[in-house]
Amino acid sequence: MAHSADDKLTAMDVERIIECIREGDQKGLKAELQQFNREYAQCFFYDLEERERKKRQELEEFRKNKVRDYVSDSDSDYDESSNPDVLLRQEGGVPLLTAVLERCLSVQWRSQYEVLLDSTAPPIRVEESQQAQEALKILFNITHSTHTQEPEEDDASLYRHLAAVLRHCLMVSCEEEEAADELKGHAANTLSALPLSCLDVLVCVPLAPDSHQINGANMDCVHNLLTYMERKLEQGEKVKERLTPVLNLLAECSRAHRDTRLYLRQQILPPLKDASTKPEKGSTMRNRLVRLMTHLDTELKHCAADLLFVLCKENVRRFVKYTGYGNAAGLLATRGLLGGQRSSASSSGTRYSSDSDSDTEEYRQIKDKVNPVTGQVEEEQHNPMEGMTEEEKEEEAHRLISLFSKLSKDNVIQPMGLNKEGLLVPLSELRDLSMEEKESEEDPDDLENVE
Repeated sequence: MAHSADDKLTAMDVERIIECIREGDQKGLKAELQQFNREYAQCFFYDLEERERKKRQELEEFRKNKVRDYVSDSDSDYDESSNPDVLLRQEGGVPLLTAVLERCLSVQWRSQYEVLLDSTAPPIRVEESQQAQEALKILFNITHSTHTQEPEEDDASLYRHLAAVLRHCLMVSCEEEEAADELKGHAANTLSALPLSCLDVLVCVPLAPDSHQINGANMDCVHNLLTYMERKLEQGEKVKERLTPVLNLLAECSRAHRDTRLYLRQQILPPLKDASTKPEKGSTMRNRLVRLMTHLDTELKHCAADLLFVLCKENVRRFVKYTGYGNAAGLLATRGLLGGQRSSASSSGTRYSSDSDSDTEEYRQIKDKVNPVTGQVEEEQHNPMEGMTEEEKEEEAHRLISLFSKLSKDNVIQPMGLNKEGLLVPLSELRDLSMEEKESEEDPDDLENVE
């Protein structure tokens, strides 16, 4: 295949990166990594918003078709061989850049997929942290397409090795808090690009005396991710860029690993005892995530709602209980669950244990007083029709019908209803469908007249 001058330049850039890695030229490597990211990140895929959109689209298609060999053909005219990310992957970029991370973080191995975490070791210097971040950016670029695939045995071992190093990125401290947060953010982003089956190394680490754990599974890494997410929620800066990768990662890990879901549910959705305030009011993790469910950014609110929905085992009743129907309506409408039926997503490879009544004694006492739309106990409202005669009630009903009809004709509002799939559609479509079904039932079968 003939290559253009740009292709040759790309090959030269990749070769320089590989040469710096092999020669141990730290200063030259950092410069080459930064140059590579500057020149090719925007040209190809290191645009987080576009990457997350494309990854989620592929994942949804994967779940829909239930196949492991799904490959997106949305860019069928794109020559992938000219992509520097592909070229770097073909040149063994994953193990080489993993070695860069190990060198930057002074990694020492305790076992095959466990990095020794030395609490007495000095914090990572800012310069080394920045170099690790540049390597993580490229690693994300060259691994993102593996998320929905089942890797071969050799590749699985390679990705587990990388996941163990990324776990270490989430656990170490840096000289500056901002550098530590940047490192954690890029590590979480790269973890979200790896095959889910290779992320078991995050929790399959022997417990230490002070470890966070559930059912014997080490939750230190998950706890650090949760702490990072909570800190970013409090700061409120660059919310989408910081939170979307972490929300995606925690949601997917919760789907794939029961103990992770149980731990996150304990931390984010503890048993509900008080419903005196709206779910979005307050400073708890649940309150903040529910607020994100009505965020202006569609991708961010979808990620927040998806995580909470998974923690509720994709049970609509429980989801509405913790978030309120008004906040939950967006996700339920997208998935065709406004009618309250069981999520069909749970049949796409995710199996949850059978549901049980998780209501606390305190919640049972106020359950009947909770407004399902707001998720809050509200004072009893005065009945506006109290004291009216039957004729006055009928007259008021006709007046309201007339007002709704006028607003509908003027396109101020559009009356909606649920179809058989649980999706919101205009009432006119439902009436048309109902008339068609009625006519089809009344029409005799033409075959009956055939002699």
